[in-house]
This record gives sequence, C-alpha cells and structure tokens, in this order.
Amino acid sequence: METRIDFVQSLESDMSVNILTCLNDPADVVRASSVSSLWHQFVITNGLAKQLCLRRFPQLSSIARITEPDRTTIEANGVGSNNSSWDIQRVKRDHNAYASLLQATATLNTCQMGCIGYAVSASSTDRFPSESIVNTLTSKDRYQHRPSYWSSKGHADPDASETLIYKLKADLCVISEINVQPFEAFFQPGKPIYSAKSFRFRLGHPKNSVDENDMLQVPQEQPADDEFIWTYTSEVFPMAQENCLQKFKLPEPVLCIGGYLQIELLGRVQRQHTDNLFYICIGHVRVLGRPLCPAFDIEILEQSGKFALKYNPMVFGWMLRSFSDETNMTPPSSEEEVVEHVGLMGFLLGGYHVGIEPVAWPDDDEEMDEPDVFW
Repeated sequence: METRIDFVQSLESDMSVNILTCLNDPADVVRASSVSSLWHQFVITNGLAKQLCLRRFPQLSSIARITEPDRTTIEANGVGSNNSSWDIQRVKRDHNAYASLLQATATLNTCQMGCIGYAVSASSTDRFPSESIVNTLTSKDRYQHRPSYWSSKGHADPDASETLIYKLKADLCVISEINVQPFEAFFQPGKPIYSAKSFRFRLGHPKNSVDENDMLQVPQEQPADDEFIWTYTSEVFPMAQENCLQKFKLPEPVLCIGGYLQIELLGRVQRQHTDNLFYICIGHVRVLGRPLCPAFDIEILEQSGKFALKYNPMVFGWMLRSFSDETNMTPPSSEEEVVEHVGLMGFLLGGYHVGIEPVAWPDDDEEMDEPDVFW
C-alpha cells in the first residue's frame, strides 16, 4: 500500500506554515482547517486566515485589535490578558474574524452594488450649487428639466487638476470598480465634452472625528482634501473625451478603511468658447463594490494611526443570507433607482440594519421625485 504522511504532523512547524501559506483561495483555508482536529488547530494557531487577508489587503496591517460586541468590555478592562485560556479564545476569535472577512469579500463577483453614500466636497465649483458635485450622483444628464453635472472653475493651465470627495456607505468597503462619465455640454455650440486627461483615486479617513449628520447638508463649496488621511492611492487611469460611462475595473479589489473616496481629475482637454478657459465637467460617478457594515466596522485610533476592527458574528450570518438572497435579484441600473425605492435619506445612510429585508430593485427607469435636500 502507498505510504501516506501527514506533513503537518511530520515536518517542522515553519515548513508546514510555508506550505499552507501558498493557499490563495479563502475556501482552501477553510478546507485545510477541516482536514482533522490537528490541522484545524494548526490553521488557527498560525493565523493562516490573517496572513491571506494581509496579502490581499495590506491596509489591514494597521489593525491594533479585534473586538466583538460581547467581549469589548472584557478587553477594555484587560481582564484575562495573562490567562492562557483567554489567549486561546482571542486567537480563535481573530481567526474567525479574518476568515469571515475573506468570505465576505469573496462574494463580490456576484453581489456588487453602488457604494457611494453622499457627496462631500469639490476642489472648485463654477456655479454653486447648480453645478454642485451632488449632481454626479445621478446618471441622467438632465434632472428636473435642467442639465445635471458638476463643473470646475475655469483655468488657463490645461494641466490644472481637480478633486471630488465622496462618503461611502460604510467605513469599511471593498471596492472593485470605478465608473466616471464626462459631461457633454449639449446646450453649447458643437456639444463639447469637458473630460479630464486622466484620473486616479484615493481611499482614507478623516484626520479628526466628524459628525456625519452635519455633512449630510449641502456639500462643501471649499476644498476639503486637507481634512483627510489617504491610506491608498490607485494607479493613473486614462480618460477618453467621450460622453459615456467609462468603467475602470480594478485588477484586484481594494479595501477602503475609513469610508472616504477622493477622485483626482488630472489635466483638462476642453476650452469653453465664451472665456477661452479650460474646464472639467463630470456627469456621473459610480463606485462598485460591497459595504461590509454592519458585520464589520472600524474605530480609528487617532493618536496611533492604527484602528480597531469590530466584528459581529451574528450579524455576519445575517449578511451572508442577505448576499445569497441578492443573487436572485435584478441589480439596480443606477443610484437614483435606489433613491426612488427606499427614499433619499435611507439611501444616503446606507439602509443596512439588522432585520431589514433586502431591497427588490425596480425594473423601470422612471425619473425620481424631486428630493427635499441639497437643492
């Protein structure tokens, strides 16, 4: 008979870890932990789920601690910090949190959705508020019978850049695709398209704690870039001078820690005939991915630059069931359909609370009623 050897049991621990860290699929880590009680303990003790998480999302290296709702008080008081049984529980809890995070992000291919919550600010606005950044939240080039777009101020330098900042639907989101549509000024001679030459995006969090209820008012007219710490910067994507939704799918999903997105528009291509200045005008911005709240959340530890990852196992189970239900739904074609169905404020705040049934997206594309805020 063929001789079979359990390499985890026979090899040195470091060698076994090197072998198992070659696993790239979260499902393989789960399968490895199910081979035997020895393998299960080995996977947990050596933090293989954590290592795979860090390879996929290097920003997670800033995690200072992981908390669960029923253990936060114990950790805060330092009870059991020298107790071996408590250390075992902590290791198991960390493994479950990282494994669950991998499982949640693995559903992105079938469960993507729009992740923008609301508009925060633009580096400049030509006519505020009629040409405000908030107009980029709808995909229509007309809203309530008037043009709908954001416009920068005019600039003589074609290399001058602009920035748009948005709050995502959760402080922890996985982003897989960015869509940007330049605006075609159909009301001007020749219908010029005021695109940028290229763009890149950044993800991060505010430098100081903010009251998000205050930010739900009219977006700021002045630049707000200095108020944030950007922890991720993308490559530069070329932008075509075309009136279409230009889709930029990321090679690998990116984790946003902090819930804020900055889109930097680099360079200008179109002069306005009335003043001979260069402008950038954007009709629509869409971000596809998945908010991980409320099963996962973060607390930024301002002094250290680290953050605490909050993990709720019970809510995570609900979220997985929600993911499964959504695979049988017709996805929304645009953010305004979501607004029409669940109400503007519910949409801006995300609408993700335990016990709320998933939204059944409408198939029609009728224009939504006029909102009570922003305009």
